[in-house]
Parts: sequence; structure tokens; C-alpha cells
Amino acid sequence: MNTTRRRFLRNAAISAAATTATPHLALAAPDEIAPFRTPYKYPKLILSGTGNKGDFDERSVDDPIVFYANGAFHMLYIGWDGIGYQTGLATSADLVRWTRTALVAPRDPASKYTKYNLALSTILRNKQLRSNGEAIKVNGKYIGAWNAYPSAGYEEGAAVIGLATSDDLFHWQLTNPILTPQDGAPWEHGGLYRPDLMLDRGTYYLYYNAKTDTLPKSDGGGWHEQTGVATSIDLETWTRYRENPILHNGPRGSATYPSTNPISSTQPPTPDARDSRFASNPFVVQNGRDFAMFYFGFGYQRPGRACEMLALSVDPYSFVKVPEILIDTGAAGTIDETFAHKPSVITHEGILYHFYCAVSGKYPNEVRGIAVARSKPW
Repeated sequence: MNTTRRRFLRNAAISAAATTATPHLALAAPDEIAPFRTPYKYPKLILSGTGNKGDFDERSVDDPIVFYANGAFHMLYIGWDGIGYQTGLATSADLVRWTRTALVAPRDPASKYTKYNLALSTILRNKQLRSNGEAIKVNGKYIGAWNAYPSAGYEEGAAVIGLATSDDLFHWQLTNPILTPQDGAPWEHGGLYRPDLMLDRGTYYLYYNAKTDTLPKSDGGGWHEQTGVATSIDLETWTRYRENPILHNGPRGSATYPSTNPISSTQPPTPDARDSRFASNPFVVQNGRDFAMFYFGFGYQRPGRACEMLALSVDPYSFVKVPEILIDTGAAGTIDETFAHKPSVITHEGILYHFYCAVSGKYPNEVRGIAVARSKPW
């Protein structure tokens, strides 16, 4: 069966499920969604801020990226110290008990780009859904990608994306930016967020989300975040996909609500869609010949509750949202009562683990740490 026919059948099946789904409920969808479900949450944070004055991760930790290398599982994660982001590495044998290893991507006061922030947010690894996510070396080096905000504070300024290489996972050399917001389309002029690397049949894919500049009230106000992709065959020259963004806000751009204009003053986002404002932090995996994008959604409905969502495709570009929330926020008093977002998945002993950033409480007194859910009961 050729790719065009496979895409048609896939999209038709998901569209039918979306059409019959009741809004706001995580309903059963086609059987093909079953491999991606991780309904069993671990009840405690597996990594949190140290609380120790001067630590790079003193106040909170965020954005887990899990992979396997050198006989152990590793997690790149972002630490927040009240000034900006820096990136740490933690290690585990069982994906639940984690030991902090090192600060591996510190800020550089002499750098134009990383003076205040440095988020090493992906590593090139096996992206098959049922793999242990083993890191892939290119010319003897690990390959990562980073993004950095130019100003002090929490995601202040228009961030850029660059690559990084390492011999040992502890010391990383950064390239100059490979994607900048000013070189992109209006949907990304406000800055670039978490990159996600994938290698497939000789082509490197770099998925990322980006934000618009602040929008007028007629477009919902604030800014929007959507997801796009760039490709390279040599890790040096990168080309944005001509039909970016590939994942739009809200139901528009899905199988049931196609649109070529994701931000339009004549068609504001559906306010009750769970990703009407943000369709962010893509984490793409391969399920055999097919592709799946884990991402988080955030809508305009109050109070806003970020949740983990899914889109499927038969190629690296044409993702179709499924009518099911993979991980929603928890009940009052739980570790993810406020947000459950920023996915990273890996398989161990036949069990799929879904790592995410869990937030409880209210800003500025929120508790932000790393949580995990899996496909089998604990």
C-alpha cells in the first residue's frame, strides 16, 4: 500500500473517532492509540528542586529528556535557580530512582546567546517506540540540540536553537544557532522552544515549537505556540519544512478541522480546545513504519490546565491529532494538579514510560518537578 493511501486511511479513521468523540472527555479511539497509552501515574515526583542555595536546580526542575547510554538510563533536565535555565544530567537503573550526576550545560556569561539560559533539550537516540532509547553517535560523538533565551528571567526574549556535540555526555560543545526566530515565519517570530532530534533513513529531523509575537485580543490575546520541523542531511544546513507549522492550535489543522491559516483574526481559536493556545514541546517517535508525536496542549479555558496529547502520521510531516488526552492533570492536592506537560517516552522491559513535567500549586509558589506514568500498574 503506498504512502498516500496509508495516509488517507489513517486520517479517515482518526477523523471518524474525533467526529464521534464527546468534547472534554478522554474517550477510547482507534486501537492504534493503545500502544501510546500510559494511564498509571507514579504518585510522587521522581526529581524535584534541591532547595539548596546556589544550586543550578535550586528552585525547580523541568523538561525531562530520557535516553540510554553506557549501560544506564540518563535524563537531561532543566534546572531553575531564579536567574535562568541550565541543564543537568541524572542517572537511573530502573527509571524511577534517579541520581543527580552533573551540571552539563551551564550558562556562559561571555556568550551572546547563553549568558542567562541554556536548555540542552534533546539528544539523538533510537526513536522507535518500543526501544530503550539508546543514544546514537555520529562520527564518534553524541549529538544534542539546545535552545536559549537571551535575557534573565523565565523564558525572557526570543530564543534560538543550536546543536551540541559531546564525547562523554558531560562536556558539550555548542554550535552557533541553526534556527533563529527572525529567519522564520510570523508564527515563530516570538521565539523558538524545545528542539527534538530524530534520524530516519539518512535525514535528520529537528522538530520544535515556536511562539508568535503578542497577538491582539481579536486573535485571543497573548501569544500562540505551534510546532514545526526542519531537516538536514549533514547536520550543518537546515531547511524549514515549507508547510510549517505541522501542528496547529486547536482543532484547526486536524483531520476534522483542516485549515491553512492557523492564526486568523476572522477565525479565532476555539476557546475550549485543550490546545487552542499552545500545541508545544513535540517528542516524535516511530512505531514501526509510522510516526507519533507526543506534545502538550494548553487552552484558553479557565483555569488553564496543560495536558499531554498525541498526533499520528504515516510520514514525518502530516500529523493528525487523536481525540484523546494521554495524561491529564490530577486531582486537587496531587503532584500534577496544575500542569502535566512536556513529554519524553522510553520502553523498559516491555513497559512504556512517559516522563513529563508536573506542576502543583500556583505561580509564584508552584512546585515544579519531574513525574512519570507508565503502561502497566506500579
